[in-house]
Amino acid sequence: MMVFEIMMLLCFGFAWPTSIYKSMKSRSVEGKSVLFLYVIIAGYIFGILHKIFNDPDFVVFLYALNALMVFVDLMLYYRNKKLNGN
Repeated sequence: MMVFEIMMLLCFGFAWPTSIYKSMKSRSVEGKSVLFLYVIIAGYIFGILHKIFNDPDFVVFLYALNALMVFVDLMLYYRNKKLNGN
């Protein structure tokens, strides 16, 4: 049922801004897993592809928004890694 999918994406969506804020503020990669971020992005991409090819509806926007937030966190990971000289 779509309502559960929406609720899942909203719950995850509320978590990413906190992660992004912590990445911006800490300027550290400590405690971050770049592999985890890539796996999450891949999962959102697969969700988007499923929505496009099998079940098109507006929920694809939530997948894309979440993927964008994870991508921002990923870019902050690389910025912080460079700042720390790694």
